[in-house]
Amino acid sequence: MLQRTAADALAQTFAKQSPRLNPRRVGWPSRAITALVYVAFIALVVQAFLRQGILVWAVGVAYILYDTALLIFTAIEIWPLRHGAGRAAASDATASLAIIVAARNEAAVLDVTIDRLAAQDGAPDLILIADDGSDDATPEALARYGLTPPDIGAISPPAPGLPSLRWLRLPHGGKARALNAALLHVPQDIVVTVDADTLLEPGAIAAMRGAFAAEPALVAATGVIRPMCGPSLSGRLFEWFQTYEYVRNFLSRYAWERLNGLLLVSGAFAAFRTKAVIEVGGFDPDCLVEDYELIHRLHRFAHDSGRDWRVRVVGGALASTDAPATLPAFLRQRRRWFGGFLQTQHWNRDMVANRRFGKLGTAMLPVKAADTMQPVFGLTAFAILIVVLVTGRLHIVLPILIIMIAKIAIDLTFHLASLTLYSRWTGQTKGLRFGPALAAAMLEPFSFQLFRHWGAILGWKAFLTGRETWARQSRTAIAEVKRDEA
Repeated sequence: MLQRTAADALAQTFAKQSPRLNPRRVGWPSRAITALVYVAFIALVVQAFLRQGILVWAVGVAYILYDTALLIFTAIEIWPLRHGAGRAAASDATASLAIIVAARNEAAVLDVTIDRLAAQDGAPDLILIADDGSDDATPEALARYGLTPPDIGAISPPAPGLPSLRWLRLPHGGKARALNAALLHVPQDIVVTVDADTLLEPGAIAAMRGAFAAEPALVAATGVIRPMCGPSLSGRLFEWFQTYEYVRNFLSRYAWERLNGLLLVSGAFAAFRTKAVIEVGGFDPDCLVEDYELIHRLHRFAHDSGRDWRVRVVGGALASTDAPATLPAFLRQRRRWFGGFLQTQHWNRDMVANRRFGKLGTAMLPVKAADTMQPVFGLTAFAILIVVLVTGRLHIVLPILIIMIAKIAIDLTFHLASLTLYSRWTGQTKGLRFGPALAAAMLEPFSFQLFRHWGAILGWKAFLTGRETWARQSRTAIAEVKRDEA
């Protein structure tokens, strides 16, 4: 009865705080910026039919200028990392901490994930497996720790050999519902969400404890994640490209953090003040990227209530996650990510260009409004370039080529500098060699970047049709880790 009452209270709070269920008025600046993005795209594409010179590729020039501007912004903001600034050190902070592993049919990887969590310095006070209606060998995997299946909706007693480990057995309802149900069993100050296919590096939990202890205003933080894709040829290729993509992404998060505009944490390894998450109603079960949507709500609530809440990326909290190793798996992941991004941007469009939300409203969210169309710009630019080549307009190809070479040179400079900054910030050097980084930077615009954009176009389709569900990814890398550790 108490759990039902708490669940009802959480749902009522969510209904009040959610911009999806309780939409806010959208002001004219937001509407103007959104309209400008689409009008600019149409106007630039029209140039391909009206012009004869380089402006035939106006959409490509705009795409490159926009991406370069973001790169310059990131480079300026991450420059302090040359001294290792921002890296979270281990701490003897005593704030209580719980970990929730929301898992469905993850029997093959649960043991190595739990073992890594239990072996952490300053191990968590609670490791709660939120079993989202698994129908695989999860009971056998958890029996290794002495756990027996509780009733549906109930939580097990502590594991005999690992008292911090408990099993919450739930009917299948999706990750966000599993997280919300688990939250009601978490009395600890800090709650960390870890995906079952994510392995924390030594010291990751200590770094998170230290970050929250050092900053009382901190309500959400993301760890720094490295992709692992398994030993197959396609796995090695996707890990190669995604490794450098993740480096850029986490450095970009650090840059936006400095403006108090960080919106993106990684649900695979993220930490929150438990009371803050409950105060805004928990996770949204109808969003494809529940962690991203939650950060918007935390920011919104902080501004509405006059709280000085902060969201950060913790450079010393490292983890590795099982990332897509094939093109179909990669496209499914990016379709869901981008579809969820579009959902969240739409629900929070009233915050765009809204001065009440500080730099988050006037800088970050207008950029996100432009980002909704960035992959469309990119693929359209590529298509127009192909048409130019096929129709033999070589007088246009040369200036386009010069622009692309200049852009690659800028990217190379940034990528090489960013590897040094990233290593000083996180202490991580694995897989970050200059030679492969150079090759990836030169090949990415004609390969991996196009795959990313295509996945985003599929995300647009999912957003517009509403036809998208969670799809289970095959685990290609953790099995290799288990063999190495056996």
